[in-house]
Amino acid sequence: MDVILVPGLWLDASSWGAVIPALERAGHTAHALTMPGIGAAAAESSHVRLDDWVATVVAEIDKCSAPVALVGHSGGGNVVWAAADARTTHVSHVVFIDTVPPASGFGISEFPSRDGVVPFPGWDFFDGADIEDVDEATRRAVRVGSVPMRVPTDAVELNDPARHGIPVTLLSGRQDEVELRNELAHWGPWEDEFNAIHDVEVVHLNTGHWPQLSQPDVLAAAIVKSLAA
Repeated sequence: MDVILVPGLWLDASSWGAVIPALERAGHTAHALTMPGIGAAAAESSHVRLDDWVATVVAEIDKCSAPVALVGHSGGGNVVWAAADARTTHVSHVVFIDTVPPASGFGISEFPSRDGVVPFPGWDFFDGADIEDVDEATRRAVRVGSVPMRVPTDAVELNDPARHGIPVTLLSGRQDEVELRNELAHWGPWEDEFNAIHDVEVVHLNTGHWPQLSQPDVLAAAIVKSLAA
């Protein structure tokens, strides 16, 4: 199966490097993407919107001859869900890594901007449990780049209810299904979107927020298992 891998904010295709070999051993063809404008100065990226990221994934779907699986990490979850919405008959499975399917009309999140872009705020910006399994060597080695300023705040637009018929796996770092559903109960439209999906599985990875960096073997095995179901 063709598997399209979409990184979260600040990361590029190289962030999937330790995950791809296990996918390929399982017989899949991995397509790791770098989103438009990553690492570019505002003069080169100010025109880039969330829609451009979605269009990049849709274009990759269209290159594949059979239904594909989409995998989105963190903010990449908004991107893959919007792409699935645009190509409901071409997507056979969507995997969310430490995020949930977005509600239509909402963005990824607000992060501090500087000089017309959203730079990586540093590892210490994040909750300790999110980063505690990313060791110092990995933090120094991972490639991170600024994000076009409008991408995190642009609203995702979802239009085709057929997306709810696509099987979904949610690979949750810290929360099991009960904890996740309890939290979603306070999220209004996000809970509605989640509950509308006909076939959804929640898998507790027991990792931080970046398992493709901290525990790639665990993540890869979970992706392979989800696609075999």
